[in-house]
This record gives sequence, C-alpha cells and structure tokens, in this order.
Amino acid sequence: MMRRLAWTGLLGALTLLAGCGAENDELRAWMEQQRREVKPNITPLQPPKKFDPQPYASAGAVDPFSSQKLTVALKQEARQPNSLLSAEMNRRKEPLEAYPLDSMSMVGSVNKLGQPFALLRVDSLLYQVKVGDYLGQNYGRVTKIAETEVDLREIVQDAAGEWIERPASLQLQEKAR
Repeated sequence: MMRRLAWTGLLGALTLLAGCGAENDELRAWMEQQRREVKPNITPLQPPKKFDPQPYASAGAVDPFSSQKLTVALKQEARQPNSLLSAEMNRRKEPLEAYPLDSMSMVGSVNKLGQPFALLRVDSLLYQVKVGDYLGQNYGRVTKIAETEVDLREIVQDAAGEWIERPASLQLQEKAR
C-alpha cells in the first residue's frame, strides 16, 4: 500500500513538471517572436561641435572677491553723511577688533577707582576692557559692564544692505571642574 502511494505521488509530480515545461516552451517562443519584431529606434549621435577657445578679457579687471574692493565699498559707505560707519572707519582700530566675538570669553570683572573693567580671555591672553572700548570684528563697542556680563553694540548689515546697530553680549564663563 505504501509503495503504491509513493508511486502515485511520484507520477503526479512528473505530470506537473511536464505541464510546466510546455508553458516554458510557449514563453520562450513568445520571447523570440518579440525580439524579432521589435526594432530599436536609436537616433545617431551628432558629431561634436568645434571648440573655439576665447581669450580671457577680464584678466586686468578688479577681482570681485578681493578685499581691496570690499574696503573701497566700505569707505564709500562711510562717506555717507548719516552712515553709522562714518565714525568707525576714520578711527584707529583697537587690538581686540582683530578677533571675532565668539573667540572671546569673559573670565571676571574688577573695579579700579570706581570704574568697572571686564577681564576677557583671547588666545590665552587676558585683556582689561572698559566702557567705550572696541572689540570684535563688527565694530563692537562696550556699552555696559556688569559683574557677569559685558554688553556691547555692533554695527552690521541687514538683509537689505543697510548698516544697523544690534546688541551683543559676553557672559561670564565659569571654570569647568
């Protein structure tokens, strides 16, 4: 009985395989027919255009990214009678104006003869700053010194290109333990 059941299962499997083979032959024939009927439509490549080199005529012109051009533009802006920059451009720069504001840290404050001074660390050096001193690269001027903060006003360009004042401050940095 078991043997008969095994032979019947084997015979059924062979029948199924034979049926799949017939479908496979039909599929192969259809694929061959499609390959013969379809012709690719490829447009021929255009020959490359002849390259005519052009001499660079602006070699003697002013570089649009030069710092000299920016300086000239700032000086022209400073000549405007109501410009915030006019007073700033005509004064001598102070040492702390060479550093960006975010590279400075307030480490303390002291009072000398009733006048408050802030202690700022820049590049491992300690500087004393009083009200009226300049610092930062945006024409920052110290307006107020408290025990834990230095307030200043900066002159920056807004989105329209106009020079405006904006407040800034340095907070006292506590030493990390």
